[in-house]
Amino acid sequence: MDELNGLRAEIDRIDNEIVRLINKRAEIAVEVGRVKEKNGLDSFYAPERERIIFQRLEKINPGPFPIDALKMVYREILSGSLSLERPLQVAYLGPDATFSHQAAIRAFGSSTHFIPVSSFKDVFRAVESGDAQYGVVPVENSTEGIVTYTIDLFIDSELRISSEILLDVSNNLLSVSGDKERVKKIYSHPQPTAQCRNWLEMHMKGIPVVDVSSTAIAAEMAAADPDSAAIASEYAARRYNLAFINRRIQDRQNNVTRFLVISKDIPHRTGHDKTSLLLSIKDRAGALLDILAPFSLHGLNLSRIQSRPSKKRAWEYIFFIDLVGHVEDAPVARALEEVGKACLFLKILGSYPSAELNSL
Repeated sequence: MDELNGLRAEIDRIDNEIVRLINKRAEIAVEVGRVKEKNGLDSFYAPERERIIFQRLEKINPGPFPIDALKMVYREILSGSLSLERPLQVAYLGPDATFSHQAAIRAFGSSTHFIPVSSFKDVFRAVESGDAQYGVVPVENSTEGIVTYTIDLFIDSELRISSEILLDVSNNLLSVSGDKERVKKIYSHPQPTAQCRNWLEMHMKGIPVVDVSSTAIAAEMAAADPDSAAIASEYAARRYNLAFINRRIQDRQNNVTRFLVISKDIPHRTGHDKTSLLLSIKDRAGALLDILAPFSLHGLNLSRIQSRPSKKRAWEYIFFIDLVGHVEDAPVARALEEVGKACLFLKILGSYPSAELNSL
């Protein structure tokens, strides 16, 4: 017992030092905020700086403490420090416990003031009006592809992409009892329903699936109806006190959703960046090839190209493009200048740090 008590006393001493140093760090963070304000720098959330911090942590961490856990600890330290500089307001598709909410927590930490809204359009409106400095919206799922409604909202908005979040999405079948035999209907958002289509056909054949506006709403409705179930996250199960009928029912276990952080800012380059564009081209033979040629000429990698009807003229399309690099990189700047001359419309949605896959 003497040995055990000695080890516990050493842990207490270390904890005391950790708390002292965290508060010292917070004092410096407040001073950073004062200097930013003095120099007219409005952007307190700096994803490029956060990426550098996390990369440095990965290099200096000798173990045995897991690096993913260390990053989560620092996410909360950064979130708490930001709240001392200036409380951040972040809008997302609500209510609590949606996947958008989880992505927002992943990006900003739990010290942020989160604003749940009822639609993706309302996320854009909240940021445009200044009710929120940032918004979080889904743009792509590894199973179901692009979220077209989000892309359409960018067409008429002046907002930019500040960063991206990759979230490992686990869809679970939840109910009050956890008894599969009691389920008479299932509540779900259409996106996770599509991600679980084969599983539902095999294991819940004949059970109707009712579309609702979010997975959190689905969980809330299932919590009020013992004869129903919901497709939702583990976080929603905890939030609404639901039991698991089956875990990870998505058809593809590697099910990742990409979210975008939207704001009025464009971050500076980090050397590991992505640029997103919207462009439209003339309706003529070879037009798309002419647009793509400058990217190839300047050695740029296009990681995504997706077409959408423009909704203004028949057979006119808008292309959503992701390329590797930042607008401050010379090859990117030169390619965009050449592409712009051949486009009917070119809009740079943002240059921002490329995300690493995280789960919550």
